[in-house]
Amino acid sequence: MTGYLLDTSATLIALTDPSLLTPGVHAAILAGPNVLSVVVLWEVVLKSMKGKLAVGEPVTWWRDALDQLAARPLSLRPEHIGAVCQLPPIHQDPFDRALIAQATIEDLALVTTDGEISKYASNSLQVVQ
Repeated sequence: MTGYLLDTSATLIALTDPSLLTPGVHAAILAGPNVLSVVVLWEVVLKSMKGKLAVGEPVTWWRDALDQLAARPLSLRPEHIGAVCQLPPIHQDPFDRALIAQATIEDLALVTTDGEISKYASNSLQVVQ
């Protein structure tokens, strides 16, 4: 494992009220190195556009999130998208599935607050909840 890929919910909670994170998630974020996928930005943009999430201007939020979480950005590449079709149909959220694929390909532990994602844990994917 080369670091921690934070999913959208873990990122949002870490930035707004870290006391709500589990001890394991909190410890992982503090330990780093942290990675934020552009998939998180994409999900935040869409939820903001629908009025389901208030983060201000999403691109500014993204820059602040990278800074506050001492994270490096991760682009979405063709091999990540290709790996999505290899995942079992446990979870239907396309953003989560993309993050699971990215974490697997990049050898990152996936940090999440979503209990369904832990069902993907395997020799090739560590899930921190």
